[in-house]
Amino acid sequence: MENNYDCLRLANQLCFPLYACARETIKLYKPFLDELDLTYTQYIAMMVLWEKGPVSVKELGEALFLDSGTLTPLLKKMEAKGLLTRRRSAEDERSLIVSLTEKGLALRERAVEVPPQMARCVNLEPEERQELYRLLNKLLRER
Repeated sequence: MENNYDCLRLANQLCFPLYACARETIKLYKPFLDELDLTYTQYIAMMVLWEKGPVSVKELGEALFLDSGTLTPLLKKMEAKGLLTRRRSAEDERSLIVSLTEKGLALRERAVEVPPQMARCVNLEPEERQELYRLLNKLLRER
């Protein structure tokens, strides 16, 4: 009878180590991001904007796997901090375009220190890191 419930054992769940690792990784980011006055979600939004420049809220949500209900308050807070602006698209009034301000762009110079600091916190060889990244992205893209 017990074997019928093996699928319910925490040790048999792929989702649990993914969840726990994500939480622990975000905790490791916290001291570095506190210096930038960013939350983790704000940080990844800034990364998209630093990489791509102005994007629509829809594009930002797709890149981050976040819905507009999560993004709207996040972007409002970031706008209040002076990091970005939100404006209606000239081509399509329904689309909201997010752009970095000079302050937001300048923050990139300080943020460039975060990835090497985090790399020292993660006990994986570079090849292991690449393989984990590849596998996690495979899971994300196939959903």
